[in-house]
Amino acid sequence: MFVKKLAGALACSAALVVASHAMAAVGKPEKEELKLGFIKLTDMAPLAIAYEKGYFEDEGLYVTLEAQANWKVLLDGVITGQLDGAHMLAGQPLAATIGFGTKANIITPFSMDLNGNGITVSNEVWKEMLPFIPKGKDGKPVHPIKADVLKKVVDQFKAQGKPFKMGMVFPVSTHNYELRYWLAAGGINPGYYAPQKGDTSGTIKADALLSVTPPPQMPATLEAGTINGYCVGEPWNQQAVFKGIGVPVITDYEIWKNNPEKVFGITAEFAKKYPNTTVHLVKALIRAAMWLDANHDANRPEAVKILSKSQYVGADAKVIANSMTGTFEYEKGDTRSVPDFNVFFRYNATYPYYSDAIWYLTQMRRWGQIPEKKADKWYIDTAKQVYRPDIYSVAAKELIAEGKAKASDFPDFAKESGFKPPQKEFIDGVTYDGHTPNAYIDKFKIGLKETQQP
Repeated sequence: MFVKKLAGALACSAALVVASHAMAAVGKPEKEELKLGFIKLTDMAPLAIAYEKGYFEDEGLYVTLEAQANWKVLLDGVITGQLDGAHMLAGQPLAATIGFGTKANIITPFSMDLNGNGITVSNEVWKEMLPFIPKGKDGKPVHPIKADVLKKVVDQFKAQGKPFKMGMVFPVSTHNYELRYWLAAGGINPGYYAPQKGDTSGTIKADALLSVTPPPQMPATLEAGTINGYCVGEPWNQQAVFKGIGVPVITDYEIWKNNPEKVFGITAEFAKKYPNTTVHLVKALIRAAMWLDANHDANRPEAVKILSKSQYVGADAKVIANSMTGTFEYEKGDTRSVPDFNVFFRYNATYPYYSDAIWYLTQMRRWGQIPEKKADKWYIDTAKQVYRPDIYSVAAKELIAEGKAKASDFPDFAKESGFKPPQKEFIDGVTYDGHTPNAYIDKFKIGLKETQQP
């Protein structure tokens, strides 16, 4: 078998992994039949494509994909072993590892995508915001729209004694942190968590009250008036436009350019018990991500048809295509080119960078989910425990050796540190350097710093 012959050629690189994380040289999968979970969002696409294109079977894996009701059910399924792995919120493996919520050793050897989220407000809120938004020569709103404009509406709600409510998908979701980041950059305090006091609502001292709503339920919850806006992945922002019930005001690409989004999560125990299976899984997912971004997104129309199937996202293909094919519709008829709204492979999107993990941890500390100050070393050590580029690099090197990928498709593994260069493209202009998390946290006007608690 070709994979077995290849094992000798990979002995040196695999030996390094064995020494540090007890990974065996890559051979036949120890476990061939797998059940993987996902939530009905377009960024589950690598799983659907790996299945539909036969990439799992190429790796000797026989996979069942199963939609989950919500993120907690999904995480519990992976922890208990009912699921072998899953499409996860980037914050879930980190939160589980540090014990915010259910304590468990979850790792990620593969980052699923960049960008892909948006923030939508109700028609009523948009009407109140509109007079304060600059217009271009074409009469359309100038983007990106900052939360400074929303603050005027939130202040009106407060003056009338009404709560301003927004939905996000989970307390440790990218959506929660992106929404909080955008609000705080506009002078709106999204509230603090105090788990040490038994308060996990995240609404302490809040100007805007954030609560959890499962992604597919976002549009209906907005339409019912239960919330005034939300942050969610696609296709649920575009669904609000199609239904005429809300207006997406900003994408996460505009909040933090090329931000990491979902990850593929498994237990550390699974990776230890089935090291070959783990590498084969990552190989299949890398191939799927490559296919999704190949030839300037030429495969996206086909991907849209696949994702529209009821067993995957189950939304109208036109709704999914609105963002998956390089455009994004804000107001009805205001469709703009956003070629990188969904990125699955380019810009090293699939590589699990330590600095990405550390950013999430800084936001957990900023909003009180990590209740006490931690040393910079703690952030870095935690990131290295959860994010596993060592596994990723073995999978990538196999694909290169098999002629299914080129070395230039990936970071230079011999030089890669796992830290991106300092990133400046945030909506508030604050620069992020993963090497100095505490200095980064201290830059923000709104948020916990040093030894502060809410």
